[in-house]
Amino acid sequence: MQQNITPISDQEEILIQKIRTLSPDKLTEVVDFVDFLSQKDRDRQLLRASNKLAEDAFKKVWDNPEDDPYDRL
Repeated sequence: MQQNITPISDQEEILIQKIRTLSPDKLTEVVDFVDFLSQKDRDRQLLRASNKLAEDAFKKVWDNPEDDPYDRL
């Protein structure tokens, strides 16, 4: 069975080398920060998806003759 191994980029290699020099308490901070960044990305994706889903629900409210003057602002 052949594994699909992605080569490490130069930036990844630099990051790995820097991480290896950190003390255990700083390494914990790095892990927490990476978790924070991952959660932030998931939150953005969820917000985009919910906004997309809301478009159809609000279409009738947004697209009406009474609001036409506001559409031109």
